[in-house]
Amino acid sequence: MKYKIAVVGATGLVGKVILRVLEEYNFPVSELIPVASSKSVGKKITFFHKDWEVQSVDQALEKNPHIAIFSAGAKFSKTYASKFVEKGAVVIDNSSAWRMEEDVPLIVPEINAEKIGPANKIIANPNCSTIQLVAALAPLHQSLNLKRLVVSTYQSVTGSGVKAVEQLENERKGDYSVEFYPHQIDLNVLPHGGDFLENGYTKEEMKLVNETQKIMVLPDLEITATVVRVPVKGGHGEAVSAEFEKDFDVRDVRDVLAVTKGITMQDNPSQNIYPMPRYAGGKDDVFVGRLRKDLFNEKILNFWIVADNLRKGAATNAVQIAEYLISNKLV
Repeated sequence: MKYKIAVVGATGLVGKVILRVLEEYNFPVSELIPVASSKSVGKKITFFHKDWEVQSVDQALEKNPHIAIFSAGAKFSKTYASKFVEKGAVVIDNSSAWRMEEDVPLIVPEINAEKIGPANKIIANPNCSTIQLVAALAPLHQSLNLKRLVVSTYQSVTGSGVKAVEQLENERKGDYSVEFYPHQIDLNVLPHGGDFLENGYTKEEMKLVNETQKIMVLPDLEITATVVRVPVKGGHGEAVSAEFEKDFDVRDVRDVLAVTKGITMQDNPSQNIYPMPRYAGGKDDVFVGRLRKDLFNEKILNFWIVADNLRKGAATNAVQIAEYLISNKLV
């Protein structure tokens, strides 16, 4: 069987990668319904060697897609996700709109795909930074019992969208006319991801806290997060300090991660081998390295994670959810 697939936000950074991943995964598409804003309606998108015309959201609804993958922002999702569900679609949403809703599963397929059931017609894709974090932590928690996390992210400008990339590229050419961020991003780092909240943390930092607790079913897990935007065009890095209830041997931790689906170990510092955004780009795995015990607490593991935020951090995870839906006849 093949499926009618709507990609909402098809002309955006994530939307374009979703289309690429669907092709790479040879997803069984009978009809592609690319959806974008009014300025893009009527334009052509090439997919599986065929041109498909960009549709308005109303046109897409009339086509009754089986699956709709949203990457058009939280406000849009809140307005239109239910309308697609009414037309019979299962919605996989990349925005923050539904992630913390109690009856909406927040899914990283390698970790908790079984939480998707026939009644779930809206499925939330986690934040990009959360996905790569839980991908590495979940297999360790099973045997060591995670107790506390301190994580600092080094997030690329692609996580902020097209305007952020434009600002970085322009600044590198000496043009400072695009002001997406509140400060220069080239040759700079900004400890600022999302709006600041009354508690002193940012929205991006609280996403890491809340989403990690939900996905790992650890509502009392202690998490401290600092989000930093760096002048890199693709790939998020994370410095993680994870405290467990049980002691561990780093060699055993490395062995566990080495056989975990979706994880690639790059942990040979003597040969300068460790994860870097430059080499994670275009790949679906989460790369883990720099594993070491804390100097003062034998139950703390310090390590470094990198992933392509547009692929596993967004597009690939969504497509993997869609694959789960069709393989388990949930659509």
